Amino acid sequence: MKVIIVGGGIGGLATALMLHDRGIDAEVYERSAEIREMGVGINTLPHAIRELANIGLLEDLDRVAIRTYELTYQNRHGQTVWHELRGTHAGLDVPQFSIHRGRLQGVLKDAVIARLGADAIKTGHACTGVESDAGSATAVFEVRGSGETKRVSGDCVIAADGIHSAVRQQLYPDQGAPKWNGIMLWRGACLWDPFQTGKSMVIAGGMDAKLVLYPIADDGRDDGKVLMNWAVAAKLGDASTPMPRREDWNREGKLEELLPFVENNFHHGVLDPVALIRATGTFYEYPMCDRDPVEAWTFGRTTLLGDAAHPMYPVGSNGASQAILDARCLADKLADMDSVEAALKAYEAERLPMTATIVQQNRSGGPERVIDLVEQRAPGGFDKLEDAATHAELEAVVRGYQKTAGFDRETVNR
Repeated sequence: MKVIIVGGGIGGLATALMLHDRGIDAEVYERSAEIREMGVGINTLPHAIRELANIGLLEDLDRVAIRTYELTYQNRHGQTVWHELRGTHAGLDVPQFSIHRGRLQGVLKDAVIARLGADAIKTGHACTGVESDAGSATAVFEVRGSGETKRVSGDCVIAADGIHSAVRQQLYPDQGAPKWNGIMLWRGACLWDPFQTGKSMVIAGGMDAKLVLYPIADDGRDDGKVLMNWAVAAKLGDASTPMPRREDWNREGKLEELLPFVENNFHHGVLDPVALIRATGTFYEYPMCDRDPVEAWTFGRTTLLGDAAHPMYPVGSNGASQAILDARCLADKLADMDSVEAALKAYEAERLPMTATIVQQNRSGGPERVIDLVEQRAPGGFDKLEDAATHAELEAVVRGYQKTAGFDRETVNR
């Protein structure tokens, strides 16, 4: 069997590795001229790390990431709303990693080259469409810089080409633009002094603005500084407000647009966010977008994966993690079933309902809804947390989300 993968991001590279683990050949076609370590920080959750550990990548990840120790949700006054340990520190068999997105992608890319060969990744290939018949599937590419059109055939085509997937657009020509919820997200990373344990994660704020802080690399510097990731999400409008700019992970942000939200909303935190942001230099903005879940990903011998299948708001640390779970499921179905078409449909049947639920839950705030709940009831802060929200209420939000997304202790340690 030969599988054609469209997209060399986390989902596409993970798929190639999972397929190789099950004895299936794969080729990855990426539109960019090269796969570079771009972006800022993300968290990869234990259920996804378990799958990467099972194919021998845990040691490589440990070299470039931080094992997240704890997560604290705070209101905008710095008061703790919820606190919990994470990953192995919480009794799970595998860690949660705070990691630079580019470094995660680099670990996956290096593993693909080492295991599948340097020729397994073809860069500069922009997919323009797919074709399928009873016995094969074909991806059509425009080869950048040459004007050449190349047709590549295999037993199936896996479209892991992101929220702007050309393959999904072909399958759903009337889907329209991604949906913006009126929230702008700014993200950056800067060398900074660690806070709390040095492996801690804090999400603070209220209904109109949230601040996320966590370290993503500790390279053993003499000055003790870590690479501190930060993100600010601020409400600029609602779903009816026109999107200010096209969603693009690599669009540079502007201090004058971001700082008013930071200066006016976050007080008494674990560090000075204004100083951190000013020291960052280049940072990036991204309108918080997703797409409505669709009724099918699989059409003949073509299917969708990762953000092409289920783009979701970046809350709950779930985007990259769900793409990795997609990859594991897809590889298992293709290896265990005689029919390619049946395997792709079985993958869809297992993964589509769960990810559709996560998309919907992320729209309502996911686990971060505990902050909104307390802010709504006690916007000026609280003397006693239980006067604003009971532990049972908050636990239902956080644990309910973990169970839905599949990284509760019982599921991960099964």
